[in-house]
Amino acid sequence: MRRWIPAAATVTAAAVAGLAVTAGLVRRRVGRLRFERGLATAQLAVRGGARYAGSAPRLFAAAGERREQLRNDLAMRTADDVLATLGTMKGVMVKLGQMASYVDDGLAPSVRRTLSRLQDSVPPMSPALAAGVIAEELGSPPERIFAQWDPEPIAAASIGQVHRAITRDGQAVAVKVQYPGIAETMAADLDNVALLRRMLRITAPSQDVDGLIAELRARVLEELDYRREAENQRLLHDYFDGHPTISVPAIIGELSSRRVVTSELVTGTRFAELADWTQEERDLAAETLYRFVFRSLYEVHAFNGDPHPGNYLFHGGGKVTFLDFGMVKHFTDADLLPLMAMVRNLCVASDPGAFRKSMEEAGFLVPGAPLSDEAVVDHLAVFYTLVRESERIEVTSDYATSVVRRFFDMRSPVAQYARIPQSYVVLQRINLGMFALLGDMHATANWRAIAEEIWPFMQAPPSTPMGEAEVAWRARAAARRPDPVGSR
Repeated sequence: MRRWIPAAATVTAAAVAGLAVTAGLVRRRVGRLRFERGLATAQLAVRGGARYAGSAPRLFAAAGERREQLRNDLAMRTADDVLATLGTMKGVMVKLGQMASYVDDGLAPSVRRTLSRLQDSVPPMSPALAAGVIAEELGSPPERIFAQWDPEPIAAASIGQVHRAITRDGQAVAVKVQYPGIAETMAADLDNVALLRRMLRITAPSQDVDGLIAELRARVLEELDYRREAENQRLLHDYFDGHPTISVPAIIGELSSRRVVTSELVTGTRFAELADWTQEERDLAAETLYRFVFRSLYEVHAFNGDPHPGNYLFHGGGKVTFLDFGMVKHFTDADLLPLMAMVRNLCVASDPGAFRKSMEEAGFLVPGAPLSDEAVVDHLAVFYTLVRESERIEVTSDYATSVVRRFFDMRSPVAQYARIPQSYVVLQRINLGMFALLGDMHATANWRAIAEEIWPFMQAPPSTPMGEAEVAWRARAAARRPDPVGSR
């Protein structure tokens, strides 16, 4: 049972001890952390190899359902090992595990369920350590800053954990507290360039690996400054204020700092529970996700690059609360023009040559590659399948998997000439994540009609009741905000 600690409580000796531990953790050399974490991941790989080698004789001797059962058991044991290792490591490594759990639909369902536990929580830090961070950042222990403070976290993720509290003026809030020493841990992961290069060479051998690493480093290190996260969340909260189905919790600025961010407390249904909802409800939720992603991109010019399911709360009737804005990529008009040209040339003009040219100009394809326009379209158009025709389409798990596999398909003759420009690395990540989520939901809609409402070069009339509600919201917002974000 959770305890709410009254304001009169004082800092305990355990909290003081926790601060000492924190100081010691921060003093550790990054080089030592890099060695230890690199060794942990290497040992994980060795254990997995040994596990498969030891099981090979039984797999060889078994047949039919028995062999499939052995394979699933083996995969489960490996997934449990990955979960235990990455969960305790936190930082960059747990983010990789989170992404694998919702993007790689080729995983066995049991394995995906195991890894999906990384989406909502990882082992938390102690109450004393969390209290120590609050004291360092806000000047007093949480029991003095807040009227009520829950020492047990309600969520724990890759770089911080969230606590419930009541402010002095009676507002329920969520307080995200960064893990002590996580900056050094993240730096150790990102400085392990050799490991990152090996991973990227395997998955994207034709890419500019140094550019990818640079973009990954920039976005991940931005997450460590919660002041930036608060600015991102405030930007999106202000833009979507009053939206009929999209909600972003308001930031409490006076209770936020570099390692603490406080916002309105929101409760709702987690993604895993949507399986028990009706398909109609799942379709409405999916439409909101889709509208949020592309209105954020085209109108706010900001893109939440961390799309794992733990960042959404669902309320029914299509209403969704969006959380966690640490990894947000901001785009300029110049960044967006090539994206609009690609979708317009392929989906509206149906011009393969113009589509190819726009891909080359954006940097997604080597200019003058010895490929036919048709081959380019065949390889890359899978990403546009939902919006090439105006018809209701169900996003299946098979389709989501096909998008991911095409993205990493090195057998195609187009692959050696395809590139991921540094500016669009985060964009590709959320695209893959969004397709995976919609596939899990079996979401069905006329995605093209919805897209036409949002595409800046079309701005079509509303195609759904949610779209009609958005028209009224946009009118109110325009009256409130004469120079809307999207008019930049």
